[in-house]
Amino acid sequence: MGLKFLGIIPNTPDTDSPTIWLDEETGDLLIQSYKATDVEVKACQEIGSIPGHSTAVPDHETIIRLPKIMLRFIPKPDTE
Repeated sequence: MGLKFLGIIPNTPDTDSPTIWLDEETGDLLIQSYKATDVEVKACQEIGSIPGHSTAVPDHETIIRLPKIMLRFIPKPDTE
């Protein structure tokens, strides 16, 4: 897997470091960030996504909170 570092919160302390990497083979993003709180997860589940889709979070998934400042590191889609 070829990963490319995209960014970390500026001036982050050594022990608190939301970070984003790009998998250069798949285009997927790998994100280290804060875990959503139980209250936030419940709010996400209450809103849901599409009708009929489960709101349960499977064991192999999680909900994270990505700080707004990190959005600048997310690559823009290629346009034609």
